[in-house]
Amino acid sequence: MLAGFDISLSLFAAAMVFARMGGILMLMPGIGETSIPVRLRLAFALAFCFVIGPIVAPSLPAPPDTLAGLGVTIGLETLIGVMIGAASRILLTAGAIAGQIIGYQTGLAMAQSFDPAQGQAGVLPAQFLNLIFIVIVLVTPLHQEMLLAAAGSYELMPAGQPPLWGDAAFWALELFIDAFTIGVQIASPLIVFGLVFYLGLGVLSRLMPQAQIFFIAMPLNILIGFSIMAMSLGAMVMLWTDRYERFASTLN
Repeated sequence: MLAGFDISLSLFAAAMVFARMGGILMLMPGIGETSIPVRLRLAFALAFCFVIGPIVAPSLPAPPDTLAGLGVTIGLETLIGVMIGAASRILLTAGAIAGQIIGYQTGLAMAQSFDPAQGQAGVLPAQFLNLIFIVIVLVTPLHQEMLLAAAGSYELMPAGQPPLWGDAAFWALELFIDAFTIGVQIASPLIVFGLVFYLGLGVLSRLMPQAQIFFIAMPLNILIGFSIMAMSLGAMVMLWTDRYERFASTLN
């Protein structure tokens, strides 16, 4: 009990669960997209808390004796939820990195539009890859694995206890490195194509100085680049999906 406040144990448990799950679901790829209305995301978070609340309630700590202690405990759970949700969002930046590289290699870097996954303007290949990854999360069991990982995060990060900040920082750094590495690996077929294509253009411009290389090369560059991207799209998606599955397994 709090001094001057009559707060039941069930209400405290509900606040604890919602603080963490709300932070995760508001940022998780697929469910936490800004294009989804906030009320729908909030309703889904509440429904999910009702489902897992009875399961995780025995592992929750006792209510603190002061109002300040209650605020610190709830704030800590919110911070853990936001941290996990942001970590899952980091892997989605692999599509933006790969799309930016592909845009430069295919000559589409200047063609930009609003990317709902990143919340800012991005090149067209990056927007396409981000939307593909979000669709893959929703149509495959990936979103189920992430929801199970969110419920299982209480074993990795017990409720009411601050996380190991050094390990958390190393975890985030590893995810950033993996996102950049995966982005480069996804764009690697286009990187090889760009090196060969522009080398060929350099040789052609030396052999035929009077030729209008720019008008000849741009349509061919876009056509071949899109063809290579279409042929390797399955491998790109599988590479990102495998890393996202391993991320979800680390929380269980």
